Amino acid sequence: MAELFLSLQDVIFAVSAWEFAAVVLAIAYLVLAIRQSLACWGAAIGSAGIYTVLMFNAGLYMESLLQLFYIAMAFYGWRHWAAGDDSNAPLPVTDWPLAFHILPLLAIMVLSLASGYLLENFSTAAFPYVDSFTTWGAIVTTWMVARKVLQNWHYWFVIDSVSVYLYTQRGLYLTALLFVAYLLLIVIGYRAWRRSLQERYA
Repeated sequence: MAELFLSLQDVIFAVSAWEFAAVVLAIAYLVLAIRQSLACWGAAIGSAGIYTVLMFNAGLYMESLLQLFYIAMAFYGWRHWAAGDDSNAPLPVTDWPLAFHILPLLAIMVLSLASGYLLENFSTAAFPYVDSFTTWGAIVTTWMVARKVLQNWHYWFVIDSVSVYLYTQRGLYLTALLFVAYLLLIVIGYRAWRRSLQERYA
């Protein structure tokens, strides 16, 4: 029991104030995204800005670049959600048929292998292939969120599950815990968006 307490204490002391701030903003982003609130994109910009530096310092270069993409996509998502649909109504949740997923899944696989190879052979990146997979997967999935595609939650569940392992291995313990919480929020988010989709056609 004493050893467990000491381990938890080590984890707490290993967490920086910046990582704590990034986690709080990241949670705010997801909760607001579940509610389809425009404010989610502001929280995303703040969290991604902090994580750009944290990931770089942890040797997760693809993840660091991903944060810059998140910032750009936050501006895109805000603009797209604010514009609404063709009738100026709030942007609705859409449902992709199975065939629509072939291209994005193939792109994630090919790009992950390519960038993983480059990172492994030409950089000091940690976990190059895992880092690449979570990065390219998140890029595709963030675009799906900006377009309000229901299945983005399925993608996030896989990506975030892998991310828990990745961040734990690099000592980002609070971020790893954040992604465990994300797995629970993803289920809530999927149900909320599916309900919104069903109400649209009710």
